[in-house]
Amino acid sequence: MDHKALRAKALSNPEVKAAYDELEPEFALLRQMLKARQNAGLSQAEVAQRMGTKAPAVTRLESALGNGKHSPSLSTLQKYANAVGCKLQVKLVKI
Repeated sequence: MDHKALRAKALSNPEVKAAYDELEPEFALLRQMLKARQNAGLSQAEVAQRMGTKAPAVTRLESALGNGKHSPSLSTLQKYANAVGCKLQVKLVKI
């Protein structure tokens, strides 16, 4: 079974779908962060150096967003944004 089929099968379960949908904001932020780092042409080690930390901290930050186990502080997100040449914007959107 390939990834696409496995994903479709898993998301057909309402409980899995609900949990997946709940994590969408974190996944969206992670996609934006990875794209910004890629566009800046930087490695995790280079981002870490610009943030004043070590590469494993950036690895943990990016992987934590992908698994939903950690919510980074706004200060950390701001440092990451600055390191990749971006500005952090946080907004509330009415549902």
